[in-house]
Amino acid sequence: MDNNNWTLGDLAGGIGAKLSDPNQSNTPIQRVAVLSDAGTAEISFFVNRQYKKDLETTQATAVILAPADAENCPVACLIMDNPYLGYAKAARLLNPIPNHPKGIHPSAWVSPDAQVDSSACISAQAVVEAGATIEAGAYIGAGTVIESGAYIGKNCYLHARITIAHDSQLGERVIIQSGSVIGSDGFGLANDKGAWLKIPQLGKVIIGDDVEIGANTTIDRGALGDTVLGNGVKLDNQIQIAHNVHVGEHTAIAGCVGIAGSARIGKRCMIGGGVGMVGHITIADDVHITGGSIVLQSINKAGIYSSGTALQESKAWHRNYRRTKQLDSLFQRVKQLEQQMDVT
Repeated sequence: MDNNNWTLGDLAGGIGAKLSDPNQSNTPIQRVAVLSDAGTAEISFFVNRQYKKDLETTQATAVILAPADAENCPVACLIMDNPYLGYAKAARLLNPIPNHPKGIHPSAWVSPDAQVDSSACISAQAVVEAGATIEAGAYIGAGTVIESGAYIGKNCYLHARITIAHDSQLGERVIIQSGSVIGSDGFGLANDKGAWLKIPQLGKVIIGDDVEIGANTTIDRGALGDTVLGNGVKLDNQIQIAHNVHVGEHTAIAGCVGIAGSARIGKRCMIGGGVGMVGHITIADDVHITGGSIVLQSINKAGIYSSGTALQESKAWHRNYRRTKQLDSLFQRVKQLEQQMDVT
């Protein structure tokens, strides 16, 4: 359906919501917008109590919200238990991935030894090397390089200027944003009397179905085994995943995270922005690590984990930092006092 032909009734059915006023089921909807700015033919959503005043004064045609908030809404409501999920579904329906022409652009270079499905789109200046495979419905953006032996699954969408290095494997419906590099060499070096000797990186990157990878994210190939991302993994921008890392299904990782080699991350984990993680550790399923944390050891139990200190005035921070260096001596003094009290 064209995004200009959606109605409130269509959207309600499409996102699994109940329309508060069935008489408005034929009202047209063209766009999603924020509560404070939305107007005619636009739909918004409400999940944060901080914006209650915006809800009460919104000029949107309709709002997606929870049952408890419907009485505070002056316009038509699409009511559901998870309105943020409803917003996500509505945005997808109103903004589908555009269709691209099939075939190979005249300025692209495709090796005669590559296999490209006739329904795939290879954009301008793209390169597809020998032995690469591009499956049906895949889109390869302008300037993207698919190196030898790489495999791109059905309906993948690769934006401009991406590098898929040799022998990397992408499942179906993988989305990769511009600037990302999949299958670059891992940081494998041996020290030879003070000089560094590069170790060949012989593994691959294997990516499951329905994975999304943000802009300028890098995923290193394995050293001997493979670097693996499970089905449904979501990666933000500017993430570094080192060689031989395994990321479990449906784990989401926010921007600027760095994960060192051979770490094993479980399923359905959530890793906040700026987290640093050492290598050769294991993270259990359903672990939530808050932003800015440093993970130095394995986490064997599901739950929420944090590290670091909250922001404070610089003078106070320096004073408290100096005192932390006295913790051991303070502990010894307290221990000694406790022993003296026990004697008396």
